Amino acid sequence: MFTFFCTSFCCPGISCCAIFRKNDDIHLHMCPFGNFSCVRLELQRDGFCQNPFFECLVAEIPEELKSKEGFTVVGYALYFYTYSTWKGRSLYLEDLYVMPEFRGINVWFFKLLSSSAMTQCVRLQLSVLNWNTPSRDFYAAKGGQDLTVSEGCSLLISWKKILMIHTLFLL
Repeated sequence: MFTFFCTSFCCPGISCCAIFRKNDDIHLHMCPFGNFSCVRLELQRDGFCQNPFFECLVAEIPEELKSKEGFTVVGYALYFYTYSTWKGRSLYLEDLYVMPEFRGINVWFFKLLSSSAMTQCVRLQLSVLNWNTPSRDFYAAKGGQDLTVSEGCSLLISWKKILMIHTLFLL
């Protein structure tokens, strides 16, 4: 059975290490879009401070069930709160990772739904890359709706370089 740490405040070192392990794993094996620009110091600065930009639920298993690599922290969910002027309070799931040998238990998704309900959120929002069919299927099976087609929704991003250019025009 998984034990959950509540937020990043409870376990900054543990959850940060789990995030780094996951990013290293994806970078080496799965990442089709290049390298990660977020470095360890930025994660620590932004999530493990007095007013964090994100929170992190961490799954830890008993020592006797540890992974073949010796880890007891086997996954995490990184999320933050946002607001919709149409719907109200929302929880945005940025990252959900469970080590491959511990997948299929599905407790993560329900714990996040519980977290969002406790904070009176009206929706759980997330993005999934098109090539990640297993994740898309997982969220769809849990009731997630792909708004790309049904609502004509497009995901747009302005990267740091573009934001800096726009800021110069405002000065």
